[in-house]
Amino acid sequence: MARVSVFGGGSWGRALAFSLSQKNEVCIVSRRDVRDMVAANIRQVELAEALMSEYFVIAIATNALRDWLEGIALPKECKILAASKGIETAHNAFVSDIYEQYTSQNNVAYLCGPSFASEVLQSLPCALVIHAHNLLLAKEFGALMPSFIKTYESLDVIGGEIAGAYKNVIAIAAGICDGLNLGANAKASLLARGLVEMNRFGEYFGAKMETFLGLSGAGDLFLTSNSTMSRNYRVGLGLAKGKTMQEILCELGEVAEGVKTSEAITKIGQEKGIYVPIAHEVYAITEGKNIKESLDTLMK
Repeated sequence: MARVSVFGGGSWGRALAFSLSQKNEVCIVSRRDVRDMVAANIRQVELAEALMSEYFVIAIATNALRDWLEGIALPKECKILAASKGIETAHNAFVSDIYEQYTSQNNVAYLCGPSFASEVLQSLPCALVIHAHNLLLAKEFGALMPSFIKTYESLDVIGGEIAGAYKNVIAIAAGICDGLNLGANAKASLLARGLVEMNRFGEYFGAKMETFLGLSGAGDLFLTSNSTMSRNYRVGLGLAKGKTMQEILCELGEVAEGVKTSEAITKIGQEKGIYVPIAHEVYAITEGKNIKESLDTLMK
């Protein structure tokens, strides 16, 4: 039985702690109330004890990740499964860019794919992809997963990261589309063009098209763009109703990564000359642009 420490007590961190506890000894480091985890024999521990585990699962919000890593001393040969999705706005950095400043790229794997935390907590079946430069590490983490989670391995780290970040932006647009009752034709067009836009952005950084057509890309995109279980989709619904970003985020009570990611993608697109029209308009809307003006821009 392996010993696993989960860092981050948001909904995804708690869901991963629950699922990993089916086959492993799991502890969690969290400022949140995790009393609901007691039944699964998951202990809440202090940082020093958690850093003694063989495997780490880090589910810290992307824009808080760098500061968190600065505040701890990662063991030299630690094995990390990164469960954060998004792009850091302060430096326009991918999650792998951040980790590689603190540990070897061979020590980190990245978890991607369609997975609502609430369904994982119910032990409902799902399939995920573990992206890593070190496939042996990806297989190790895959072996820790319970029977209701099927895992695949991929060497396309940047593709998995971009897919996991970009789909949150498109999910906001999808929520806006549904919130405005624009219809099924518009929604299908949005998701199809969103997938193309994700792939175009990824292609610039050397990502593989097959990643965007698989679980990490299309699978996660379709999931998060069609359900109120998706925080980013609910952001879009709120924007369509005329709510302010502050009101929406207060109602959510958790981070919606797509908001900050839309800013990062827009800035990277401008810097690199990558055409990202949907991400650009989502960012503009979160900054106060009239939604109908953005729709006119996209239609033209």
